[in-house]
Amino acid sequence: MTNAITVGNLRKSYGEKQVLKGIDLCVRKGDIFALLGVNGAGKTTALECIEGLRKYDGGSISINGRIGIQLQSAALPAHIKGIEAVRFFAKWNKKTVDASMLSEIGADAVANKQYQEMSTGQKRRLHLALALLNNPDIVFLDEPTAGLDVEGQAALHSYIRKLKSQGKTILLASHDMAEVESLCDRIAILKDGKIAFEGTVQALTETIGKRYNIRIRTDQGTEQYEADNIGNSLLKILKNDQEKGAVIQDIQIDRGSLEQHFLKIAKGA
Repeated sequence: MTNAITVGNLRKSYGEKQVLKGIDLCVRKGDIFALLGVNGAGKTTALECIEGLRKYDGGSISINGRIGIQLQSAALPAHIKGIEAVRFFAKWNKKTVDASMLSEIGADAVANKQYQEMSTGQKRRLHLALALLNNPDIVFLDEPTAGLDVEGQAALHSYIRKLKSQGKTILLASHDMAEVESLCDRIAILKDGKIAFEGTVQALTETIGKRYNIRIRTDQGTEQYEADNIGNSLLKILKNDQEKGAVIQDIQIDRGSLEQHFLKIAKGA
């Protein structure tokens, strides 16, 4: 499969502090790809280098297609109206305004609202609209649903899936692990300036985590376990509790989450 983005041995330092220590990364065309990392892992720096917004010290970055970037914040004039910003960017890119796109992502609701009066979620919608005006092949989304309510998040997720169905490549950064697990084909986890994992969520689960979490509350307290096999593990746990004379009060079983597996790599938790 053709790569939309190829990064080789990417390095970046701020003074004597080396933030990116030789990153190798491939984002396949048409994929939704998430770059994950705790604060200070180098995620934002890596994204800005790939986007062309920040110079890097060494390595290579290859971009195969037009890009659109939704930033977490934008230096738009306080008094500019949403529709004025859209028309300005459309004229700059020599494109016509796609009214249906504005409606689908909810940006039409702020058409006549000044930028300084918009909520965080409304600004996020406007930033996304500006990123999509040039009909990009590759879309960078930095915390795309930050500040959105549940309905807004669901609508944006639906639109991101639509972009994928159109053959566009999405590279996103998000702290919402449920969002990442729901949307993404592949993920990469940054730790201390290096890629600690790259692959599918399923591969992460099989490599790092256990498939199930078991939580048992007894009259002696609460116990938590991780297991790949519910039946065998649960029988052993219950037998052990019986031998201790513990009275079972509640049993909860759920699948291991992406957040748990992410933390095991990113923080060593």
